[in-house]
Amino acid sequence: MAVTGTAYPAEAWRIREPALDPSLLTRNETIFALGNGTLGARGTFEEGYPGEVSGTYVNGFYEETPIIYGEIAYAYAKNRQVMLNVADGKPIRLAVGGDRLDLSTGTILSYERTLELARGVLERAFRWRSPGGIEIEVRARRTVSFARRHVMAMDWSVTVLKGKGALVVESCLEAGVGNQASGDDPRIGAHFREQPLAVVQGEADGMKGLLTQETRNTRLTISCAMEHTLRTEGDMQRVSATASFTIPRATITITADAAEGATLRLSKYLGYCTSLEFPRAACAARARDAAAQAREAGFSVLMAEQKQILDDFWRVADIQLDGDEALQQSLRYNLYSLFQSAGRDGRTSIAAKGLTGEGYEGHYFWDTEIYVLPFFIYTRPEIARALLRYRCGILDKARARAAEMSQRGALFPWRTIGGEETSPYYPAGTAQYHINADIVHAFRKYMEATEDPTLLREGGAEMLFETARLWADLGAYIPRKGGAFCINEVTGPNEYTALVNNNLYTNLMARENLSYAALIAEEMRETAPAEFDRIARAIGLAQAEIEEWRRAARSMYVPYDSETGIYAQDDAFLDRAAWDFARTPAGSYPLLLHYHPLVIYRHQVLKQPDVVLAQVLLGNLFTRSDKKRNFDYYDPLTTGDSSLSPCIQSVAAAELGYTEMAYRYFSRTARMDLDDVNGNVRDGVHTAAMAGTWISIVYGFAGMRDHDGALSFNPKLPGPWKRLLFRLRFRGRLLEIETTRETATYRLSEGEPMAISHRGRELRLLPGNPVSVSLIPTLECVIFDLDGVLTDTAELHFQAWQRLAAEERLPFDRTVNERLRGVSRRNSLEVILRHAGVELSEEEKKALAERKNGYYRELISRLSPADLLPGIADLLERLRQIGIKTGLASASHNAREIVQRLEIGRFLDLVVDPSEIVKGKPDPEVFFRAAEGLGVPYENCAGVEDAEVGIQAIKAAGMFAVGIGSGLLEADWVLPDTRGLTAPELGERFTRRSRA
Repeated sequence: MAVTGTAYPAEAWRIREPALDPSLLTRNETIFALGNGTLGARGTFEEGYPGEVSGTYVNGFYEETPIIYGEIAYAYAKNRQVMLNVADGKPIRLAVGGDRLDLSTGTILSYERTLELARGVLERAFRWRSPGGIEIEVRARRTVSFARRHVMAMDWSVTVLKGKGALVVESCLEAGVGNQASGDDPRIGAHFREQPLAVVQGEADGMKGLLTQETRNTRLTISCAMEHTLRTEGDMQRVSATASFTIPRATITITADAAEGATLRLSKYLGYCTSLEFPRAACAARARDAAAQAREAGFSVLMAEQKQILDDFWRVADIQLDGDEALQQSLRYNLYSLFQSAGRDGRTSIAAKGLTGEGYEGHYFWDTEIYVLPFFIYTRPEIARALLRYRCGILDKARARAAEMSQRGALFPWRTIGGEETSPYYPAGTAQYHINADIVHAFRKYMEATEDPTLLREGGAEMLFETARLWADLGAYIPRKGGAFCINEVTGPNEYTALVNNNLYTNLMARENLSYAALIAEEMRETAPAEFDRIARAIGLAQAEIEEWRRAARSMYVPYDSETGIYAQDDAFLDRAAWDFARTPAGSYPLLLHYHPLVIYRHQVLKQPDVVLAQVLLGNLFTRSDKKRNFDYYDPLTTGDSSLSPCIQSVAAAELGYTEMAYRYFSRTARMDLDDVNGNVRDGVHTAAMAGTWISIVYGFAGMRDHDGALSFNPKLPGPWKRLLFRLRFRGRLLEIETTRETATYRLSEGEPMAISHRGRELRLLPGNPVSVSLIPTLECVIFDLDGVLTDTAELHFQAWQRLAAEERLPFDRTVNERLRGVSRRNSLEVILRHAGVELSEEEKKALAERKNGYYRELISRLSPADLLPGIADLLERLRQIGIKTGLASASHNAREIVQRLEIGRFLDLVVDPSEIVKGKPDPEVFFRAAEGLGVPYENCAGVEDAEVGIQAIKAAGMFAVGIGSGLLEADWVLPDTRGLTAPELGERFTRRSRA
C-alpha cells in the first residue's frame, strides 16, 4: 500500500488541512475540489502557486483530436476525446505594500483549510507576514452550487492585522490554462499539438468580465462571466476598481490604502454556459445571466440553498458508522464526491475521475454502471435515471460502432465522452464487449428498484433490444463445444488477460442481457402493445429474433473445470503459468507500467477481479461452494493494480465469512483518496472506488442482495465497528437498516408495507414498526459425519481396504489407514497407490475402487441399531424433541443404506453424500449443501466429525466444529468419544462460542 503524505484529522463531517504542506499541494487540489455534476473546480489557491494544476471542467465539454497510430487497421478508434480545462475564474491575486501574496515567501503565522461536507463549502483561513513586515489575515469561501448548476461563487476577504499599506487585488478570468501534457503513464495527460481552446470573445467593464472560448475541432463554445460585490470595513482609503481585457484574461483590479484593522471583502460570482445546452450565440448571455442572478441572490443565499440540497441528500445517503472515525470520515467524503461528480442532465455521465482532474482524459467507462449506479439507484434514483439516459442518448452512435465492427445491434464504446469509441488500444478497449451487458445490468437493477416504466419508452427498450442483437450476432454455436453458444476473442474485466474465448464474466452477463431483453419484449407486448409495436417496427424486430435470444441464452457456454470445481476465467486461463509474485519487485506495480502486455497476458494474473466480480453481481447463479473455491483460487492472483478491485474483493470476502480480510479490503477502498493509497490522487479522485465504499458496506457487511427485485440481507460487522446505519430507497419506500454486534433492525420510514429476507427468513415490514432480529448465532442444526461419529464403519472400511490390498499385494496397515479418515473412496485409493509406489490406468483404478466397495457393502449388510456409537441414539432423540434439525454429511456413497440399517432415518432431516457434491472434504461443500438443504444459516449450524479433514471442512463452512477423537486441534470442542456429546452441553458450548 503506497500511502503518501499525512492523514487528515478524523472528523465526521469535514476534511481539514490543519497546516500547509507544500509537498501535498497537487494532491490537495484534488481532495479539496468542488463540483455539482455539471461544473467542477480543483482546490487550488486563489493567489496561486508554482506548479499548480488549476483545473476548471464542464462535464461533457471536450475536444477531439486524431489518434496517431504507427500502424493502423480497419475500424480502429479514430479520435481522442479529452475533457478540457476551461477558463479559470478562481484567481484572486493580492499584493500588500508592494509584496505579492505568496505562501512560499514571507511567514505563515497560521493556516487551515476545510471542506465542509454537510454545507458544501470550501473554507480557508490563514495569517501571513509579508517580507515587508505587514501581517494580514485572508479568509476565503468557495462553493459550486447544487441549486444553480452553472454557478461557482467565492467570498474572499483580507484584513490588515499589523502595519498598513497599499492593497492591490486582481480578480481574473484566466484563459491561459491548458490540459496536462501526456507522459509515460498512459492514464494521464492529453495529446494536443496546439491549444484546443481559442478565445473568441472577451470583455471587462466595471465589476464584470466575460470570456468566450471555442474548441477547434468539436466546435463547442463555452462562455464564462464574472460579477463582483465589494465591501470594506475599517479605515480603508482611496478604494478604486478598474477593468481590463487582454487576451487571454479579463481582470478586475481593486486598489486601496488600508490601515491596521481594515478589511476588504470581495464576493465573486461565476457563470459557465456551453453550447452543449444552449445555442452558441446565446452562451455569453446565459453566462452573464447566471452570474448576475447569483450576485443578486448573494453568497449567503447560495449557501442556504446548498445546505438545503445537502440536507436532503444526506437524509438518505448518509452512512453512520460507530467505532472507526477515520472510516466514518472517508465514507462521507466519498459519497459527497460522487454526488458532486455525477451528471444530472441525461446528456452526461460520471467520469473515472469525476470533475476533479484529468486522469483518463475525463472519459466515461463501465465504472458508472457497475460501481457508481448502485449507490444512486438506491439513494437518488433520479440521478441514476439521468445517467442511464445518457447511454440511451448515444444509442445511435453505438449502432454505428456495431456496424463498423461488422455486427448487428449496438456496441457501446469502452471509453468515451461524446459517444464514439476513443480507446486506441483495442485489446483492452473495444474487445471489452461486456460494456453492453454492464449497461443492461445497471438498467435492470434500476427498473427492478424503481418500477419506472417511462425509461423503457425513452430509449431503454431499444437499448435493451439492440444490445441483445449484438450478442446474438457476436456469438456462435460451436460443435467442438457440444453445440454451445460461444463468444470468442473478447476481453473481460481483467485487463491483464486479453482477447480470449469464452470469458466467463462476459458469457454470463451476455446471457443475462439476452434473457432480460426477451423478458421485457414479452412483457411490453402484453402490457404496452402499441409501444412495443412502434419500437419493433422502428428497429425491424421480429418474434423469431426474440426466440433466438432465448436459445442463445439457454445454450451459453460456461467455462468450468470439473477437476478443481473452479469456474475458469476463460477457455485457456487455467492452462497459463501463474505469475511469479515472489520475484516481482514491490516497485514493479502496477504491472502495466513495467511489463509488455504480452508478458502479462501469458500468465495467470489479475488486474481486476473477473470471475469473482461475476459471482458478486450474479450471485444467484453460484453455490456458496462455488464462490468459496473461486475466491480462494483467484484472490491470490489479484494484484490490486486497479482501484476497482478492493471493493469487490471485500464484498466476496464478507459473504464467505472472511470478515477480517473483507475489512482490510474495505479500508483500502474507503481511504483510497484521503490516504492516497495508489499515490496518484493528484490526477483526480477514484470515483469507482468511492462508490465501492458504498458497495462494500451495503452488499458486503450488510449482505444485501437484490436479485430479481427482491431484497435480502445477511449483516455482519467487522471487529472494530459497534454500529452501522444506512438507508435505501426501494419502489417508493425508504428503508433503514441498523446493525449492531447483537441485532439487526429494519425500519420502513416511508411507503407501503414490504417484505424482505433476513438470512433466508422473510420479514414483513410495516411503516413505523421496526423489526429487530438477533445476530448472535443460535444453534438450529447439527450436521453429523457418519463414520466414527454415528457408527464405527471406519473398521469396516479398514477391513475392506485390507482385503483388497492383500489381493493386489499392496503394502497397507493401520498407519496408512489413518490417512484415509474422512477421505473419499477414490482419494483413499490414490493414497494407497502412492504409498505403494504403484501407477495404474483410470480403468484399473475404477475397477479396484468398485471391488473395495463390494467388500465394504458385504460388511455393512450386517449393521443394525446396535452398532450406533454410545450416546448417539439418545442424542438424536433429544435433538428431535427440542426442535434442532439434523443432517448427515458423509463421504460415503453408501450413507443412505447405512442410515437405513441403523434405523435412524426418522431422526435425520437430510442426507448429503458424494453423489451430490463436486469436491469432498476438506472442501466445505458437503456442509454447505446440508445447511442450504435444511434452510438454516451456516452460522447457526454445528458439525460433528472424527477426522481432521472433516473438522477443516466444518471450519471452512463457518460452523461450530465438534471433534470426536484425538488430534483434532482446530475443533471448537473436542471429546474423546461420543459418550459426552449431549444436547445440553452442545447447546451451552455453541452459545458460549457465539457470545465470545
